[in-house]
Order: sequence, then C-alpha cells, then structure tokens
Amino acid sequence: QVQLVESGGGLVLAGGSLRLSCAASGRSFSTNAMAWFRQAPGKEREFVAGINWSGGRLDYADSVKGRFTISRDNARNTMSLQMNSLKPEDTAVYYCAATRDTYVYTRYAYDYWGQGTQVTVSS
Repeated sequence: QVQLVESGGGLVLAGGSLRLSCAASGRSFSTNAMAWFRQAPGKEREFVAGINWSGGRLDYADSVKGRFTISRDNARNTMSLQMNSLKPEDTAVYYCAATRDTYVYTRYAYDYWGQGTQVTVSS
C-alpha cells in the first residue's frame, strides 16, 4: 500500500521556521515529481513548491519564493520543505503529493496524497 506521511507541522510565531518532512512507503518515488500543497480554512488547496525526480528542477509559488526550500532524498524516499520567515498567511494544512507518471514535472497532476500536517503561524 502506497503511503505518504507528513510530519513537522506545529505552532510557530511569525518570523519563525519549521521543517516539514514527507516519508513515502509502499513504492519508490525516485523517478516521480513530488510537491507540497496547502489548504487554509475556507480556501482551495494551492500549490506551494514542487521538485522533479532528480531534484534538479525546483518550483515555487510566488508567495513562498525566497522563504521556502524544497528538497528530496531519493535514497530515503523522502521529501522536505524548509519554511523560513513564516507569516500568519502561511497558516494551513500542508500536504505532500507525488505523481504516478515518471520523469515528468507538473504543478497540477498529482496522484498520491498524504493526510496533511497543520502549520499555524501566530502573530
């Protein structure tokens, strides 16, 4: 059974940092794009950051560019999101996602999803 499990969420003051992790099991995602999405209360889920299979292509939403850093470790089947200079508007449930297609990068077509981890940024 394929699973993506997020961890690292929590409550932090504005200006602080958090590091989210995504651990995959059930299959290897070393040839698949992965990404982070988030959903704030009353809003649609939105793309945050994406990374291609090799880690050579990094993609960020404008709202997080320069503050967040996505990375992956294919040997460990994991992905991370380092979030710095957090703002109250970053408050959301953050989801890890992966594609089924291999060697293709996309912002939109993700097939596997984690259950999410809550990030709350207090002012």
